[in-house]
Amino acid sequence: MPKIYTRTGDRGTTGLLGGSRVSKDDPVIEAVGSVDELNSCIGLGLIHVREELLATILRRVQSELFALGAELSSEGRKIQGMPHVTAVMVERLEREIDGMSQKLPEQKSFILPGGSKSGAALHLARSVARRTERRIVSISGREGFNGHILSYVNRLCDFLHVAARYANYTEGIAEHAPVYEKQD
Repeated sequence: MPKIYTRTGDRGTTGLLGGSRVSKDDPVIEAVGSVDELNSCIGLGLIHVREELLATILRRVQSELFALGAELSSEGRKIQGMPHVTAVMVERLEREIDGMSQKLPEQKSFILPGGSKSGAALHLARSVARRTERRIVSISGREGFNGHILSYVNRLCDFLHVAARYANYTEGIAEHAPVYEKQD
């Protein structure tokens, strides 16, 4: 593997897969960076997940996030051999949400993020996923943008919410609703 540093970004620019260079604060780079941060949060959650089915799904999601980041970096071009986000990926997340939700007690109120180490990390991933979604919305009007990306990230936010609840449930950790002080 070549050296990790190239010095090409020393002046505040970075390269996209299409070959052009953009400022490191370009909205596309913000979105790609947020996808990377989300992937790292999921990795943090994974080191604590005890349930193998959930761990398997999370590892697949991490790979899908690499594909999503690459697609965002491609400047809307279709690059041969590059994976892309599809409706099938969105539908699969929906089935996984439904499958885990059937095993959980009904959620009757907001819940506080936290619980087990895996549950807390997945709640963090969920909140980073929502920020990632906002970053992606800001670039979604660009030419060649794959509309399945927004659906995927929106569904992933829902999945991570259910995954955090599922991790806590399978580890026997109770959920807690917010407690509000009485107002006069």
